[in-house]
Amino acid sequence: MAELLPLFLGGNDMKDVYLFSGFLGSGKTSMLTDVLRQLKEANLRPAVIMNELGKLAFDTQAVDEDIPLREMLEGCICCTGSEKTEAQIQTLLHEDNFDVLVIETTGAAHPVEALDAVYSPLFAEQLRVKGIVTVADSRLFLDRHTLPVQMRSLFLEQIRHAHLLLANKMDLLTEQEQATVVTEMQGINQHAFILQTTNGKVPLALLQKLEATPTAPHEAAPISKLHLSTRVVTFTTPVSQAAFEDWVRQLPATIYRMKGYVLVEGNAKPMLFQYAYGMVQWLPEYIKMKPQLVIIGEDVQALEVPGCC
Repeated sequence: MAELLPLFLGGNDMKDVYLFSGFLGSGKTSMLTDVLRQLKEANLRPAVIMNELGKLAFDTQAVDEDIPLREMLEGCICCTGSEKTEAQIQTLLHEDNFDVLVIETTGAAHPVEALDAVYSPLFAEQLRVKGIVTVADSRLFLDRHTLPVQMRSLFLEQIRHAHLLLANKMDLLTEQEQATVVTEMQGINQHAFILQTTNGKVPLALLQKLEATPTAPHEAAPISKLHLSTRVVTFTTPVSQAAFEDWVRQLPATIYRMKGYVLVEGNAKPMLFQYAYGMVQWLPEYIKMKPQLVIIGEDVQALEVPGCC
């Protein structure tokens, strides 16, 4: 395991972050337990944020007592709970010494919203989001047409936005069914590497090759071209608020989220800017925040951002 260390412990102090996605019963917690074991064997210090739909944490026994753990109850990692998630991450960064943060999302979490919740401009330079790992129950995938429409839609969205896709419980299928699962999953997500698994076993070396946040080049190439990615831009010159909104209106539908602090002409301090589902929100800031914007979407590196370096 010693050869794995340089990829995680570079010259900077950034923390690697993984988001584990998948329906309840898909095998996320089994994967989490095994990944934590591998990290500790590699002399890496993990921390965990575990999301639960209810008011009680049922799966926290999967995390050893010596691993920093934060619990997000009642499915609050996304949407209105994103501020609580940011607070939990800030607490971890301030109070605990760790190298890798693993976030197990609730089965009801949309991958884009989960990524948005953990990628705050407040600590964007401290975290390196490696990617979304989705665990899919292969039998359920074959029977997905029996699911309610909304549940089936979320199931497919979790698969479509994965950077690494685990086709789990393959031992329960025939060879023909296994081939069907892989072929149909590839049709939904052509970008992700699909790993056929039993009990959610995934090699740590495969996780290391994920790269949803661009970093300096290193020897291990990404396992696939990641269509869903993040980008942090820093503003060097003020922009016209109207011109910036014109630029936003021209963005493709594959830009899902933006949030951060924008240098605006006529304002002494950067303004808080948020964008989601085509809607824009500006709020004044009363302290001087670093003028950075986090962008989440597909092919975000190709965007030319006004006022950016």
